[in-house]
Amino acid sequence: MTMKKQGDLIAMERNKVNNKNHFRRFIAMGGLLACSSVYALDAQFNDALRAANASNIALLDQFQEQMQNDVLGYYPEYWKLNTNLGFQPAAAIISFAQRYPQSAMAEKLAADYVEEKVKLASFAEAKPVLSYVTNPDQAESCAIAQVRAKTGDSLVYAEYKDIWLTTNTQPESCNGLGRMMLSSPLMTTQDRQQRLWGQLRAGQSGQAIATAQALGLNLSLAQLNQIQANPLEYLWNAGKTNDADYAYLIFALGRIADSDLTNALANLPRAVQDTPPAVQQYLYRTVGYVGGTTVMKNGFNRGVLNAFDQSYGYPFSPEEAEIYARQSIRFGAWESLIRAIDAMSVTQKQEDRWQYWLARASEQRSDAASKQAAQQIYRKLAQGDDYHNLLAKDRLGERYNHKAYDEQPSSQDIQRLNQNIHFKRAFTLRDVNAPATYINREWNWAVRQAYLQQDDGLLLAAAKRAHDMGWYDRAIYAADRTTSKHNDTYRYTTPHRSNVSSHSYNAGVDPAWAYGLMRQESRFVTSARSHVGAGGLMQIMPNTAKLIARQMGETYNPAALSEMNTNIRYGTYYLSMIQGQLSGNAVLATAGYNAGPNRARRWQPDGQTIAADQYTESIPLLETRDYVKHVMTNATHYGVVLGQGPQSLEKRMGAIPVRNTP
Repeated sequence: MTMKKQGDLIAMERNKVNNKNHFRRFIAMGGLLACSSVYALDAQFNDALRAANASNIALLDQFQEQMQNDVLGYYPEYWKLNTNLGFQPAAAIISFAQRYPQSAMAEKLAADYVEEKVKLASFAEAKPVLSYVTNPDQAESCAIAQVRAKTGDSLVYAEYKDIWLTTNTQPESCNGLGRMMLSSPLMTTQDRQQRLWGQLRAGQSGQAIATAQALGLNLSLAQLNQIQANPLEYLWNAGKTNDADYAYLIFALGRIADSDLTNALANLPRAVQDTPPAVQQYLYRTVGYVGGTTVMKNGFNRGVLNAFDQSYGYPFSPEEAEIYARQSIRFGAWESLIRAIDAMSVTQKQEDRWQYWLARASEQRSDAASKQAAQQIYRKLAQGDDYHNLLAKDRLGERYNHKAYDEQPSSQDIQRLNQNIHFKRAFTLRDVNAPATYINREWNWAVRQAYLQQDDGLLLAAAKRAHDMGWYDRAIYAADRTTSKHNDTYRYTTPHRSNVSSHSYNAGVDPAWAYGLMRQESRFVTSARSHVGAGGLMQIMPNTAKLIARQMGETYNPAALSEMNTNIRYGTYYLSMIQGQLSGNAVLATAGYNAGPNRARRWQPDGQTIAADQYTESIPLLETRDYVKHVMTNATHYGVVLGQGPQSLEKRMGAIPVRNTP
């Protein structure tokens, strides 16, 4: 940009600022007082954002001065600091965080700064900023751990064993942390061996060679590549006399299991022959893990669970223990499930999910003490109202039944909402039609602060205002986090009720189920669009909409997906259609709505009916597994809200019939 053009742009932006200043003075003098919040200087946010996107620091300087007393006034400075963030002095980040304490953008700026400094290996410069990062995601957490380790806190490694042993895709900061841990004296020979074998099992040649070197073991990349080309041939002629031989053997078996699970299971006896006990266990672990993570390709195989059972005795990583547990659940192998949960970390096994399954397994035992322990777990879980809590109620023979919660915020709560800077930023950003990422970040941060303080009154006030505005997704987000005061109108809202009820009944589906699905799909945002093109309240794919229109004898119109009534009509029709294709079972239809009916059908059992909670927990896609849990839980709550009487999640879910059973 030429100096003249830049000067013209600055002058043009200055005129905008001056015009808005004149408008604001007019408001202050009494004109259009009711509209003052609509076109105050806060509306400059979008102008300042455009300047930030153009890296126009001169304009951002002006906006920072003009907006300094406004609710969104910290954004120009945030954008300026975020320019070449890794080269900013730590003092500038700290100053921002101290002037805007516990704010959404101060948190983000500090977290991003630490990540940038770690990329530059400037660990000492990042250290002073660590205390301003209070809600890190996984990537940020790993970056913080690197800084702590590099600036003297070597004990931090003990907190990251799950990162150390994970072979799934991770953020680069976590991979870097794992590499740093190789040289730590806290990592024992057993730890290094477990990491090495996991990397070999996953086919991660380069990483495995680096880990092997930390063990004093020299592996040949050429040999690994040769094994990769024909692992079965290697397996049949493998040496079994030293640690390098065992490493190559694990690598070969992992490659066979990845390409041909049946062949790997068949060759396991030969592979384990004449190897030490720990190597035998890990060879079984290799086939169990690969088989358990390739269910989408290979289906469920009892041999995979047998391999996991044979591997017991060698330490489990957190991800291995969960896969072992899900395989055990699928086949109703209750003793295996108890062993899998016992192998989990302390944090894992205390999750509601695994406590529920520990109780499910324990009650299968014949002794009174195990059955009593199961009942104690159920009673503790039954205090909540989420998926595993509702299932626990059913195991106790109870029903979920209460008068719909209707706690309301007090006038003081509403006044505090008006004064709360975090919520004010969120509402203001929405008023000026800012990008959703900024709006949601401020809203979610405001909710988090209120939740941490267990301030139910403030959360209810925020939920009420958002709900009354038709901002249903944020109302739900706030109402979901109350601790002791709840309001089902906000948490399980029922917009478009007459449309949902009439179309649900016409399609022969329960409106509580339809609402439960809508809440999960779109949070009632009519304009919602997914990354794969699904649209509207019920997130219908265009090809699905075309099919529905054809079956209903209508002409397909792409605009119909955004029209509330048509979207609900199509969505309930499709839900009914796939329910009919999937044995009339709501869990199968819910899984099919998310992942496709054919997948839901393939996941049905071959031999005998299984309980729906077993089917759901063993769904191989995490997204679909969680989706089914959320939708069925939502439906149970909506059953209460819609006045359907005492609710049973287990009854809603039913049993999962054998595949192809009409």
